Amino acid sequence: MSSRTEPARRPWPDYAAVWRWHFYAGLFCLPFFCWLAVTGSVYLFRPDIEGWIDSRYEALSIEGQRASPSSEARAAVAAVPGSRFSRYEPPATATGAAQVVVARDGLLYRVYVHPGTLQAMRVDRDDHRIMELVAHLHGNLLLGERGSMLVEVAGSWGVVMILTGLYLGLPRGTWRLGGLLYPRLGQRGRVLWRDLHAVTGMWASIVTLFLLLSGLPWSANWGNYLTWVRNHWTATTGTPDWPIGGQDQPPSGAAAAPESSMPGMSAADMAVMSPAGAPPGPSRSGGFVDLRALDRVVAVAASLNVPRPVWISPPAPGVRDWTILSRVQDRPLRVTYTVDPETGAVTGTDDFARKNVVDRIVNVMIATHEGQWFGRLNQAILLLTAVGLVVVSSSAIVMWWRRRPAHTLGAPPTATSPRFSALLAVTVAMLTLLLPLFGLSLLLVLAVDRTLWRRIPAARRWLGLPSRAG
Repeated sequence: MSSRTEPARRPWPDYAAVWRWHFYAGLFCLPFFCWLAVTGSVYLFRPDIEGWIDSRYEALSIEGQRASPSSEARAAVAAVPGSRFSRYEPPATATGAAQVVVARDGLLYRVYVHPGTLQAMRVDRDDHRIMELVAHLHGNLLLGERGSMLVEVAGSWGVVMILTGLYLGLPRGTWRLGGLLYPRLGQRGRVLWRDLHAVTGMWASIVTLFLLLSGLPWSANWGNYLTWVRNHWTATTGTPDWPIGGQDQPPSGAAAAPESSMPGMSAADMAVMSPAGAPPGPSRSGGFVDLRALDRVVAVAASLNVPRPVWISPPAPGVRDWTILSRVQDRPLRVTYTVDPETGAVTGTDDFARKNVVDRIVNVMIATHEGQWFGRLNQAILLLTAVGLVVVSSSAIVMWWRRRPAHTLGAPPTATSPRFSALLAVTVAMLTLLLPLFGLSLLLVLAVDRTLWRRIPAARRWLGLPSRAG
């Protein structure tokens, strides 16, 4: 009988395991974080950028009386042959150009119409506007739903990276403020780079966690998951009014889109008008809508002082009322009115106060995520956080490159015989329930780590895994 005793297995996860998970999560997330930080910083200033782009169309020379909105709409339809009217966006000034969006072949085109001459000064694909491209670059990498799911996985692993980083950043031994709350700039080399990484990460972590969690309702997978859970309660049924997977939802109060809807277009966008010069028809018949009603509805919108930008959309086929919708980025200020086109009477109102508690929370989170809820201070905090993420990423790359042994990945060493604890199993199960896509990716990583890589000697050496017992 052998007297040799087996070495005690260390509890898991230990410091080395946390460090290893932090390393791999960072290796995957940091390129995404840098990309999201840059594109998100640009998107913070969407109202300012779009205001600057449109400023050249806000002080136009007009001889005589300004043209009516219905005339501007007809001019926009004529500027894009074969198109139909989709919505009207009133100008910011009395001498500004109206922006009329028309639909053709499943695409939307934005036409800037001179209010005096009715000339189409500019025609753009609506989804090719600079800030729309930035929004899609940020939210789905221009890859549609697949890109949104990839960003969701990166964001979920970003939570792991941040939580493990906070644990690693805590002092082991004597507590000190230097290297925890402020960098020790008098140091050099590895200590300075470590302080830049740890301290910046400590300050940026809370805001970054909020940004990651507040971005989940927009993602293609988790956003639909949230909608499914949300709709199991009577108080929260209906379609959410925030974009999921990069696609805008039908605005509140708008009629449901018919089966022949164009892909990617909301119900309001699907409400189409007759081409210029076609005779008007009754709005309740499902045929052509009388463009002259636009003049009355625009006047109603002006009297209601709806926060800009404003979308004025005709009814979908078979629906009577027009829709006035605020698209201001500070979502708690948004309001939707439905208007009788014959009398100009407001027949319905939907605003922040009328929403259920889930939608109110999500809309506040989105407004804060976009830097619009509490003005310039909101933008400044998020911009500093974005700069911090770039600093954290850059310092991580420098530290990794300087300590990385030749011909290996340079991952932190792992325990010879780590123990798969019950706590880990419960944690994985809970994460899979709360974040299904992340849970599946985590199970895949664990399976590959425990099976495939450990059976390939070259991969084991490159990844820094311990040698298998002979």
